Amino acid sequence: MSDKTGPWGRDAPPPPRVPRRARLWLLLIVGLGGLVLALARAFPEAVRTRGDWADVAYAAGLVVLISAGVFRAGRGRSPERLKHAAIWLAIIAAVALGFAYRDELRGVPQHLRLAFSDGEPVAVGDHQLVIPQDGDGGFEVIGRVNGQRVRFLVDTGSTDTVLSLDDARRLGIDPAGLRFDEEAETANGKGYGAPYRARRLQVGPIALDDFKMSVNQAPMRRSLLGLSFLRRLDSFEVRGRSLILRWREPTG
Repeated sequence: MSDKTGPWGRDAPPPPRVPRRARLWLLLIVGLGGLVLALARAFPEAVRTRGDWADVAYAAGLVVLISAGVFRAGRGRSPERLKHAAIWLAIIAAVALGFAYRDELRGVPQHLRLAFSDGEPVAVGDHQLVIPQDGDGGFEVIGRVNGQRVRFLVDTGSTDTVLSLDDARRLGIDPAGLRFDEEAETANGKGYGAPYRARRLQVGPIALDDFKMSVNQAPMRRSLLGLSFLRRLDSFEVRGRSLILRWREPTG
C-alpha cells in the first residue's frame, strides 16, 4: 500500500507543478525588473519625478501584459525559442546591472583585501593606506623593523613607538644591555623604557630610516605604533571602521 494516502485511504494527489512556460515567463519578468533597475541606476537623471516613475511602471506593465499574451498564444509551439529569449534577456539585464554598478564592482577586490588583510595595510590610492579595525575595536598593523615583521597596535595616546620585550628579543636586541631610564606615564601608571634606533621602520610602502623607538621594560601584549610615527605622515584619520594613513614622498 502506498504511504502517500489522503484522509480516506486514497492516494494523495501530487503537488501542483508550475508549467515550464510559466517559469520562463517569470524569468522574463525578473530579467525585465533587473533591466529597469539597472537603467535607472545608470541614468538617474532620466527618472527623477513621480511622473517619470509612473511612465516607467506603465511601460513595464504593458510589457508584462504583452509578454503574457505572447506566451499564452504560443502554447503548443516549441518552448526552446521562448527559453532562449528569456536567457538572452537575463544576460542583457546582467550586463546592464554590471554597467550600472561598475564603480561598486571595481572596489570588490579592495574590499576583499581589507576583509582578509589580517593586519596587513591595504593600499587604496596614491600614497594612501587603510588599516581595517579588528574585532576589539582597535587598529593592528603588520610593520617591519629592520626587515622583520612586527605586529603593532596603533596608539594615538602613546608619544613614542614602543617595542615589547618579546618583539625586541625576536629582533636580536638583548634587554640586559639596555638602560631603562626613560620615564613615561602609561595607562597602567608610570613605566620605563630604553631608547633604541631602528635602521628602518616600514608600514606598507612607508619607510622611515634611522627611526627612534623605545623598548618597554614591563611586559606588553603588543608593540605600539605611536605619534612619533603618525606625525611623520601627511595626515591620518579614522573613517568608519578604517584608519586611513596618507603620506608624501620622501617619508624618511
